[in-house]
Parts: sequence; C-alpha cells; structure tokens
Amino acid sequence: MNFLAIGYGNTLRSDDGAGQIVANKIAQWKLPQVQSLAVHQLIPELAANIAQADVVIFIDAVATDSENPISFKIQQIPAEDDNISFGHSCNPKSLLSCTKILYGKVVKAYWILIPAVNFDFGEEFSLLTQRGIDIALNQIKQLITQDRLIN
Repeated sequence: MNFLAIGYGNTLRSDDGAGQIVANKIAQWKLPQVQSLAVHQLIPELAANIAQADVVIFIDAVATDSENPISFKIQQIPAEDDNISFGHSCNPKSLLSCTKILYGKVVKAYWILIPAVNFDFGEEFSLLTQRGIDIALNQIKQLITQDRLIN
C-alpha cells in the first residue's frame, strides 16, 4: 500500500498552518511507502501525486468558535465525477474526482480537520489546535497500520 499525506494551509497564519506541520512531521517518520506533501493550498496538479497512491490523507485546519469549539474530525471521502473545480485551488473531493477522470484511478481517501481558533499573523498554535495536531498524528499512524493490515 502506498500512502500520501497532503497537509495544507498557511503557516504564517497561526493555526491555519496545522495541516502543513502534520505533513512535515509525517515526513520525519521516514516510513516506507508513505509520502508526505506540505502545501499552501490544494491545486489540480496534485492529482498526479494522488494517482500514485492507494490511500490519500488530506489534513487541514477548520475554523471553530473558541467558546463552543468543534472537535477533531476524520472522515472518509469518495470521488464524485460532478464535483470538479478547476480554479487556483481545489478541495479534496474535486481532486479525487480529477484523479479519477484524468488517471482512471480511485483512491481511498480520508479528510482530517483540525479545529483552529487563531488565524492571526504568527507561527504559534493555540492549545486547541496543538491538541488536534497530536490527535491527527496518532490517527494517521492508526490509519496507515489499519490499511496495511486490511489490504
């Protein structure tokens, strides 16, 4: 099984950089058959990378209210042919659809959303987002182990 983790967001906007930080930490694991990309935003060109994987994990920060924060979310996402967006940036579903149409490849995909409350200029994470980063790393390790055992 080949895994691809794509963490995205703006590392200069505090919590928004959580996805890239997770991707960079995954790269430090140096696991065989696990590739990790830290990018500012999702772009159509990433479909070529996705086509090389069996499982792709998208990691992003999601804005939440600090008084009633949402919890960490992980969900499996399908490719949908009618969900293509060819702008300067994409979302995970449109990238999966693009990969399916251009490369004839359907990959198993997960979307990890890390709660975030601070989008000010800076590079430090709120406590909520730091906890989400830790949870994300643990969940990704479990996903990689689980999918390797199943397939």
